[in-house]
Amino acid sequence: MSSAIARRYSRAREARRCHVAAVRIAVRRRPTPPGPASIARVRAHLLNTTPLLACSKSLGNALVAAIHSRFAFLYLHLSFSKAACNGFYLPGSYMHTYSPGEEIFTKVNSLTSIETELPFSYYSLPYCKPLGGIKKSAENLGELLMGDQIDNSPYRFRMNVNESIYLCTTPELSENDVKLLKQRTRDLYQVNMILDNLPAMRFTNQNGVKIQWTGYPVGYTPQNSNDDYIINHLKFKVFIHEYEGAGVEIIGTGEEGMGVISEADKKKASGFEIVGFEVVPCSVKYDPEKMTKLHIYDTVASVGCPQEIGNSQIIREHERVSFTYDVEFVKSDIRWPSRWDAYLKMEGARVHWFSILNSLMVIFFLAGIVFVIFLRTVRRDLTRYEELDKEAQAQMNEELSGWKLVVGDVFREPSHSKLLCVMVGDGVQITGMAVVTIVFAALGFMSPASRGMLLTGMILLYLFLGIAAGYVGVRMWTTIKGTSTGWRSVSWSIACFFPGIVFVILTLLNFILWGSRSTGAIPLSLYFILLALWFCISVPLTLLGGHLGTRAEPIKYPVRTNQIPREIPARKYPSWLLVLGAGTLPFGTLFIELFFILSSIWLGRFYYVFGFLLVVFMLLVIVCAEVSVVLTYMHLCVEDWMWWWKAFYASGSVALYVFLYSINYLVFDLQSLSGPVSATLYLGYSLIMAVAIMLSTGTIGFLTSFYFVHYLFSSVKID
Repeated sequence: MSSAIARRYSRAREARRCHVAAVRIAVRRRPTPPGPASIARVRAHLLNTTPLLACSKSLGNALVAAIHSRFAFLYLHLSFSKAACNGFYLPGSYMHTYSPGEEIFTKVNSLTSIETELPFSYYSLPYCKPLGGIKKSAENLGELLMGDQIDNSPYRFRMNVNESIYLCTTPELSENDVKLLKQRTRDLYQVNMILDNLPAMRFTNQNGVKIQWTGYPVGYTPQNSNDDYIINHLKFKVFIHEYEGAGVEIIGTGEEGMGVISEADKKKASGFEIVGFEVVPCSVKYDPEKMTKLHIYDTVASVGCPQEIGNSQIIREHERVSFTYDVEFVKSDIRWPSRWDAYLKMEGARVHWFSILNSLMVIFFLAGIVFVIFLRTVRRDLTRYEELDKEAQAQMNEELSGWKLVVGDVFREPSHSKLLCVMVGDGVQITGMAVVTIVFAALGFMSPASRGMLLTGMILLYLFLGIAAGYVGVRMWTTIKGTSTGWRSVSWSIACFFPGIVFVILTLLNFILWGSRSTGAIPLSLYFILLALWFCISVPLTLLGGHLGTRAEPIKYPVRTNQIPREIPARKYPSWLLVLGAGTLPFGTLFIELFFILSSIWLGRFYYVFGFLLVVFMLLVIVCAEVSVVLTYMHLCVEDWMWWWKAFYASGSVALYVFLYSINYLVFDLQSLSGPVSATLYLGYSLIMAVAIMLSTGTIGFLTSFYFVHYLFSSVKID
């Protein structure tokens, strides 16, 4: 009896612990596996935060695998059982509960500006430094490529303790310090501070409108004045949610590694979770003689932001700047899972929703009409052609013109067939990367709390999808040539074509960033890492895919190709005009979403409407396929059997409009962007984006047209 009760009690405990269907474990790359001393302890409550619980047996296996992995993103999908129930899960995040009086240190990211787009290190300016020295946080591949440089800072808070603190007084500002501070101030550089993984938020009023920003300015320049003033006093407001709950077994990710609360720690726990972080920047003139007598973290009298310019700290030579800050803790009803809502609010939400919905409806309507008309036309032609006997078919071939007359030339090898296969292979790789990334982001697997995770995931997906690129490119090569001879050269070209273009552009831009001493410059060590990933993962997988492509059976043409090519009738207008014009329809599906994406990249806004992006991407795929098929049919109807490249560029020409729109955005929406260096960086990154879009959309259109032509001519009776 007692053993049955014990087993029932054990099952009940296991049921209570298995409340989640999915757990993600993300381990930062470490030189050696973390030891027991680095195990972080985190407490969470099922009803107060996103559940990060899992069954102990499965988690134990996952933990062992994750700890011994140098760089891993492990997604563990736990199967449902009778004891399991649904749970909400925000990947890449975990709650940290702080006890009253516990010390919390903020971190600082790179200084950024929407005027120059050149990030710089926080400590490139004469700011106060931490007591233990500057320590860089572990950064992933995406953060390094984006120019993030997260360091520790001397700003220390004590949980739920309101206080005014003195930090330091700088030596007399040198000529170089003054020049640098003035330049950063006039270029509108922002200081990006992070507390508990939340960026500092500030609000300003412009023309009666409340505007939200992340970060605070280095300084400011009053109107009608040549003097600049430095921000040296910060008024922080930390919003906290009081938390009470029983200790539970939990696993999470942190700077120290992974943490599991042991059985011995399962006791009543209470504390506070940080749900908001706001800052009000001020410039205050202090008496340096009085301030130098203080030590770091000494308490000072609280000050308000001065309204008079005379009480602000001017930037000029031989001035000594004292840095102070106030911190106020405010209890909030916001719970931890909802703390990012304030950051993810998009300006003009109604316009965003209705404009995209309108675009989707219009494009679906137009594409549907075109596709219905097209289907009826082709069906009528096929029906009429197949109802005739052989003599009537021959007579009709002599009298009529159209796609039926290019039967013997439609599958003739195109010019530069190797380049076409290479571009199609790279297009498959880019399209696959985009599909998986957008789907995972739309399902919530790309948390904004995980900086750089999106870019890191895209790079890893691109590397591993090399096998698909090699397979498709080489199989297309063997189909066109009729033999697999030369497949290694095709595979190598696929592995090096698009990455080579990106590598050349990034290297040229990197020389510009190195010359500007920006943190956006890719370190030399990262270059070697990228090259190692390229040649150790992408190239071998592409060659493997190419080998599999040679073993697959080539696609057999339904008709024979004549030895002598048929002459193409003269056209009244060049065919490339029709090809370029075809790109306007796919561009119409994405230009509104493109505006929001460009704004998130260049204006420092959060982009988190991946559900819309997924819908727009699906619509773009449909429209690219339809446009390419319709244009291919039109060319075949005028006896133009050179459809291969036209089918590729019919949908791929949307990249031209994307690049032109990027230039339009630079001229009319990024008017604050100053200097040739910033414009060159913008155009360079826009060119990479345009090339990727061209390869992706061109591949979608070409493959659809290829299978359409194959189906069309396999439906015709041929002697």
